[in-house]
Amino acid sequence: MKKDFLKYQAQTTPHPLAMEVSHARGSYIYDRDGKAHLDFVAGVSACSLGHCHPKVVTAVKQQCEQYMHVMVYGEYVQKPAVAYTKLLASLLPAPLESTYLVNSGTEAMEGAMKLARRVTGRSRIIAAHGAYHGNTMGSLSLMGYEARKSTFRPLIPDIGFIHFNHEADLERITEKTAAVVLETIQGGAGCIAPKTDYLKKVRERCTEMGALLILDEIQPGFGRTGKLFAFEHYHCVPDILVMGKGMASGLPVGAFTASKAMMDTLQHHPSLGHITTFGGNPVIAAASLATLTEIKESGLIPACLEKEKLIRQLLKHQYIKEIRGKGLMLALLMENVAQANYVIHECAKKGLILFWLLFEPKAVRISPPLTISEEEIREGCALILEVLTAYKQ
Repeated sequence: MKKDFLKYQAQTTPHPLAMEVSHARGSYIYDRDGKAHLDFVAGVSACSLGHCHPKVVTAVKQQCEQYMHVMVYGEYVQKPAVAYTKLLASLLPAPLESTYLVNSGTEAMEGAMKLARRVTGRSRIIAAHGAYHGNTMGSLSLMGYEARKSTFRPLIPDIGFIHFNHEADLERITEKTAAVVLETIQGGAGCIAPKTDYLKKVRERCTEMGALLILDEIQPGFGRTGKLFAFEHYHCVPDILVMGKGMASGLPVGAFTASKAMMDTLQHHPSLGHITTFGGNPVIAAASLATLTEIKESGLIPACLEKEKLIRQLLKHQYIKEIRGKGLMLALLMENVAQANYVIHECAKKGLILFWLLFEPKAVRISPPLTISEEEIREGCALILEVLTAYKQ
């Protein structure tokens, strides 16, 4: 199978990890030899409830037996999507009340960019250096890492950049700015959290200039940081909220939420301001509803902060220079790139799944399922320490 995988399935790197997967349950992925691999990555923060959570599997099976795809987005009333968006609205602060369901985080960001330009009548969008918002052309235009996007230029015009956490740069937000787009916590750059009142000051500047604030919660959203959404830690409510990854426990999905008045502008001048065939798919919406309900009712959200404390207590080693991030969205900063690569590859051999971050090569990603147990955390951290102790420079 590996040979066919490399021959017929397009690859993103010359050397994929290429583990042959048999099945997955809870916090473990099993290969074709039956070996269990403890998952400290959760499909890059996508599998919020671990693998094949029974409530999500049940919801998907029940919906598949009723109907799957029946019509393009927004034309038919489909119970899973209506129930999901209603529940989400009840959990979000005003004015975030109307949700557009799409297929991925990057499509959600595309929709948010279009909505901001439609609402404000302006074209200038400001993003952050070190930002990652997806890989479609609009989202790629917001990427604050030139080496990864220069090959694909020309990109979307009228995009500017500021430095995350640098208050002096906020003067670049002017009356010509349609929107400022920020990750609430910068993921690809190394899980960089905002300084205490940075986002609050961004919010104030946007309001003053009539610009919209778009917060990207594709990775930190849905409980991963110890709040349903990370912006709740920082007393900053966006005009447009962008979601994805952990929404549906591993199924492909995204969404953007704004006020009803703002979202209604996509209905005219022109009509069909954003369209999608499979957005709001009832099977995906059923999985999203089951995921959000379980996250809300199970106590997993506050437990994330306790699990973070445990990880920080356990992972003390001379080669670990810093642990960045919040909750279960963490990055181990090593002394150098060689150490980070060694840890990821050697842990994989021992049955622990770790991964890289996009723009910080010295970092090791830790983003396990929210359902991971204390015992599993101890098991994984012990393996990391064992590998680090064996490292020879």
